[in-house]
Formats: sequence, structure tokens, C-alpha cells
Amino acid sequence: MNTSLISTKSDSTSVHSRPTQEELAAKTATYLQKGLEGAANTRKAYRADIAGLESWLQENGMGVLPIGPAPLAAYLSDLAGHQKWATISRKLAAIRKWHRLRKHPDPGHDEAVRLVMEGIKRSIGTEPQQAPAFEIDSYKQSVRAIPPTPTGLRDRAMLLVCFAGAFRRSELVALDIESVQFTRQGAVLSYRGSKTNQHGHTEQKALFFSPDPETCPVRALQDYLSLLSRTTGPLFIRIRKGEQITDERLSDKQVARVTKQYLGEDYSAHSHRASFVTIAKLNGADDSQIMQQTKHRTRAMIDRYTRVQEVVKHNAAMKLGL
Repeated sequence: MNTSLISTKSDSTSVHSRPTQEELAAKTATYLQKGLEGAANTRKAYRADIAGLESWLQENGMGVLPIGPAPLAAYLSDLAGHQKWATISRKLAAIRKWHRLRKHPDPGHDEAVRLVMEGIKRSIGTEPQQAPAFEIDSYKQSVRAIPPTPTGLRDRAMLLVCFAGAFRRSELVALDIESVQFTRQGAVLSYRGSKTNQHGHTEQKALFFSPDPETCPVRALQDYLSLLSRTTGPLFIRIRKGEQITDERLSDKQVARVTKQYLGEDYSAHSHRASFVTIAKLNGADDSQIMQQTKHRTRAMIDRYTRVQEVVKHNAAMKLGL
């Protein structure tokens, strides 16, 4: 019998000391707080929502936080005049969480608040406004027209990667140079954290070489990277006047601006994801292939993106002979 192994095991066991009740309680409280607060992006949105409520309370002379059901119902009713259902629901969630975190009574539990929310839902509806999808031919024409300046090379790469990778704008600007790996088929882009990945697991998306060099996302990315004099740090960066390249990470708002600049005011940054799903679906891709790139967890969102286009392109009303 190997006594050295026995003694080693015994020694390692004795080294590990059990936490005290105070330490365990503190650790539990920390994890509980993190669980209640949620992801970083959610916390940022909630802070803005609470700041908006505080301003409204002050402007209307309705006191300060914490609040009761009556001022909450009035606030939600006011929001219904100019906000969408999804925004109102998120603001209500932020207010309820603020009260729970501080051990205050949750005003959202009140029956009157629930009835007001039901009335708002019946009045303004819950259907979110869909980002319009573009036609692939007009998209390619717009991309080809982008000038080959440093800013143009960045914008071309950004638009093509956003579309071909079905990226959300926050995911796109969070990419780093070292997260790009070129392969014989194209490139693999790795990133951590997204709207549907709140725990920071690493996810990957693939880009492939296209026959047309002017609209190939991989070649566009290679051309853009040749401008940067570094191998680490933010992928998409700010370029100042005079085409001065910086190492400052680009804001996600700039993705929206660039989209409107080249594709038109009707389109938003989210139009790239909507267009990816729509065009891939109409070209024969199945839902599982699309979800591999978009990282959607259910097919419901795929159906939502493609519904309008399918109503137009696959409709018996086209065959009436009128």
C-alpha cells in the first residue's frame, strides 16, 4: 500500500478549511445580488429607466423613490402616449427590481397597476416594429459604391460582417482583432456575451469567401485589417477627420449611422439580422442553419423576420390573372 498517497490526501483535506457562517452568508449575499442585478447591459438600461422615472416624479411633483401603486400607474399611463409596449414593460421591470433590491414593497404587484398594464396592452398593442429587410441586389450595389478610403474600408467590412454574420450591433463592436481566425474557407469570429448569452460563454460565427470580391465579407475584413498596425485590441475603431486611425473602439450607434448613410434612412443596424434571416430563408436555408449563425434559441423569431416577405413573395393572390 502506498502510504505517501494516503498522507498526501489527508494533508490536502486538512488544508481546505470550511468557511465560517459569516463568510458563507457574505458569499451567498454577493451571489444573490449578482443574480438580482442581471447582465451588464440590462443594468445599464435599468439605470436609465430609473433616472427617467425620477425626473418624471420631480417634474410632476409626485415625490421620490420608493413609490406606491398610484404614482406608478400614473407614470405607466403617461408612457403609453409615446412609448412602445416593449419599452413600457422593460421600464416596469426596472422599477419593480429597484424596489425589490432595496427591500421596498413592490408596487407592480398591485391589482390596479396590473389592470392599467392590461388596458395599455389592449390600447397600443404588443407587436414590435420590425426592422425592414433590404433586397440583396440593392444592398450589393450600395456596398460596391463605398470608396476605398480608410473609413470606407472600415465601413465596407463592418456592413458585410454585420450582414453575413447576422450580428447585433453590440456584438459587432465588441469584437477584437485576436477573435478573428482566417481559414481556407473564410474566417471564424469568436465573441463572448450577447443578448441571448448572458453568462459570457464563447460563441463563434463563420464567414465564407464570396465569388464577388467587392461584396466578399472575408476579403473586406482582410483589406480593413491591413490598415491597422496592431494584432490585438478592438476590431472596429474610430477614424478621425483626415483619415486618422485610432485604437478607440467604435460605438454601436455608429453601426446605425453607417447603415443609414449607405443603405438609406429607412434601414437600421438591426436590418442586417432581419435581412440575413429573410434572404437566407428565401434562398432555401432551413431554420437550423439560420439559427447556427443568428444564435436564436427558438424558431419563433425566424418566423417573425420572414413573415412579411413570405406574405408578399409566396401568395396565391399573384396567380389570379387580374
